[in-house]
Amino acid sequence: MCSVSLSILLIAADVPPFGLADAQAQAPSTSPNQPASSLPPVTVDAPQRRPTARAATLSNSQRGRTSRTNRNPRPSTIAEASLHSQGQQQVPATPLNTNVVTPGASRLGLTPREIPATVEVVGAETIREQGYHTTIDTAKGATGVTAGDAPNDVSFSMRGFQGDQVNVTYNGVNIGATGNTALTMETFNLDRVEFLKGPSSLMSGQGAVGGAINYVTKAPHTGPITNEAFIGFDSFGSIRGGYGSGGSTNIRGLDYRFDISRSVQNGFIDDTNTKNLHVSGQLDYRLTNAFKVFVATEYKDYKARVYEGTPLVPVAFSGPFATTGIVSGTKVSDYNGTNLGAVTIDSRTLTTNYNVLDNHKTIKESWIRGGFEWNLTNNVTLRSQIYNDNASRDWYNNEVSAFNASNLVDRERFYVHHNQNLLGNNTDLTWNSHLFGMENRLVTALEFYHLDFSRPGAANFPSDQVMLVDPFRGYYGLLTTQRQTATIDSFAINLEDRLKITENFALIGGLRYNPFELDRTSTNVSGVSKVGFPYSVSFQPVTGRIGYTWEAIPGMTFYSQYATASDLSAGSTFLLSPTQPPTLTSARSYETGVKNLLWNGRAEWTFSAFDIERSNVYSAQAGQTLNLAGKVKSQGVEFAAAARPIPELKLWGNIAYVHARYADYEFSGGSFSGNAPPNIPAVVVNGGASYRFANPGWLPVELGVSVRHVGNRYSTDANTVTLLAYTTADAFAFIDIPKSAMFPTVDSTRVTFRVRNFTDAKYAAWSDPFYPDQIFLGAPRTYEIAASFKF
Repeated sequence: MCSVSLSILLIAADVPPFGLADAQAQAPSTSPNQPASSLPPVTVDAPQRRPTARAATLSNSQRGRTSRTNRNPRPSTIAEASLHSQGQQQVPATPLNTNVVTPGASRLGLTPREIPATVEVVGAETIREQGYHTTIDTAKGATGVTAGDAPNDVSFSMRGFQGDQVNVTYNGVNIGATGNTALTMETFNLDRVEFLKGPSSLMSGQGAVGGAINYVTKAPHTGPITNEAFIGFDSFGSIRGGYGSGGSTNIRGLDYRFDISRSVQNGFIDDTNTKNLHVSGQLDYRLTNAFKVFVATEYKDYKARVYEGTPLVPVAFSGPFATTGIVSGTKVSDYNGTNLGAVTIDSRTLTTNYNVLDNHKTIKESWIRGGFEWNLTNNVTLRSQIYNDNASRDWYNNEVSAFNASNLVDRERFYVHHNQNLLGNNTDLTWNSHLFGMENRLVTALEFYHLDFSRPGAANFPSDQVMLVDPFRGYYGLLTTQRQTATIDSFAINLEDRLKITENFALIGGLRYNPFELDRTSTNVSGVSKVGFPYSVSFQPVTGRIGYTWEAIPGMTFYSQYATASDLSAGSTFLLSPTQPPTLTSARSYETGVKNLLWNGRAEWTFSAFDIERSNVYSAQAGQTLNLAGKVKSQGVEFAAAARPIPELKLWGNIAYVHARYADYEFSGGSFSGNAPPNIPAVVVNGGASYRFANPGWLPVELGVSVRHVGNRYSTDANTVTLLAYTTADAFAFIDIPKSAMFPTVDSTRVTFRVRNFTDAKYAAWSDPFYPDQIFLGAPRTYEIAASFKF
């Protein structure tokens, strides 16, 4: 596959043979408040000889399977920007991190200020300071994004859409539907997390109506070897630790990066815990000034004893034990039909586990990526990457907990296993030129992948009833299985271009043509094919975006964009029967906004307004039921700001408002038109501040606080049960210990004290529409202490 795409692009570019071109141009530097200069050529750094002595100091800044949903992966890839940009970026960060190249948002090598869309970057420094331990936590660092770490379906909501309408990619590679593949990881191995808002199929393929999230692992840098390590504990007895190292080796042109993190996190729900191991490494080797190769590998091992939610119960039953401020509304059980009337969460169940004693969720995933970057001329750069992702996922749990008319809790088991193997290649050619005297950059990208996906799953669903308080949890029981498979072959061609009409005004657009073919099988417990199987279906979606950026005054950029996206209408190739062939949704978005960097780079703010419409939508109901929901319409605004008035003081905050509603959502017996989709808050607010006492008479100390407010959300399309708005606040203190004679090899040490949710708010964090009789509670007050070292 690599050779095919290479040949096509080389012929198109009419380039000289390997070794004859030697790119040496460097990107021009501009101050934050100056207009953007000419588009710099994409280059590879020249080899550097490793210094003989190590630098003395290191800079301080630097289902899931959705249970019954069984959503089928929809892989795609993003051709990353230059391999150099994948490493830890050394440019000084602006308050909102808008000056780093974001390959997850554009193949053109642009920064968020140069892209006509909302792009947010949560960097390693922010992750460390705000204590974002997991990839779910990083959502708190982005405007208007919420997340649910439900074991059935790790999900994000963004701009009025959730679940598989928000793509998750890993170093630019989309390995499948978010509900299948969005593994909760520790953040220590990450360099940054990129959030691209709004329809973004151009970058990450099918899905991505609400946006896309790209996790970027730490990559090698050229220079002295640096090391870092950390260890941390919390009041639930959890422990986290990690070690990382990177820099230039004794072999000329060879740089490396290695990271390992391990955590054992105990949950606030009885008998729950998560064990997470993440190992990642990469080698970069510059053979010549113009040619660089790389190889990267990762291994992830996730084991958990699982919390599957807390049942909604009648207020009349709980009496004095009924809580307020968590949920409200009325409910008729989707599982057993019981009219519960007004519902609540019983205070006696705030830490109760309704899962079986032998429950588990396990995931093992391995990656290998390899490729090259070749500067064919000063104006033409070719990149190619081959990748393989292999994953094994297993869920074995009690997943339904529904209160019934006998004042007991109905329970039902579910089992599913995934074997997934994804092999792909992406190759792109970047060409810097002039068109009628105007600077132009064109990227042509070819993508191929082959996916094999098998899903042995439960054919029977053992059930029982338990007491609401102090339930006898029991064991899973008899399990029989059936099997489904899917094979997907996909090809995509992407064109992306930036034309600078003037020094301050640019047109930016792109187009993606992505034909793919799906082959499915489904057999019963006896191995006999089910009616309608096997069968095949193919699609040929075309998506894209067009917009402009205009730096009207130095540092202030206005932009607008029109973008489209498509995905499978049910979000899964396993949810629709052969008699109801899968169809594609269509989505379009209008967005406009402004980005402003001011006060000599010490303050920054962004504003955006958007209008998104997604048509031909299917919506999840209880069990395996889907309703044709017609359309989802979403309009909203987002504002983010950060400033450092003085070097010691940091201020930041953001607010998002969204109005998302169904339209033309008619079904037998009623209508949900005008209702809001589940898990979509109208308002999300984040804010924080910290102050550093550089010379308090002892050691440098930094004190800070952050606040998060999430508005009301509905648990299902019916909008009868509300997850009530909540506000949480965290406080932290850093003590920085400089290098000392006692520990001469340690350049710096930071000790962190943190209190999460210090008001001990009780709140509903998330709901799973496929399990509408229960909700997921948020964590109570937690105390943490950690130490990090750089050497």
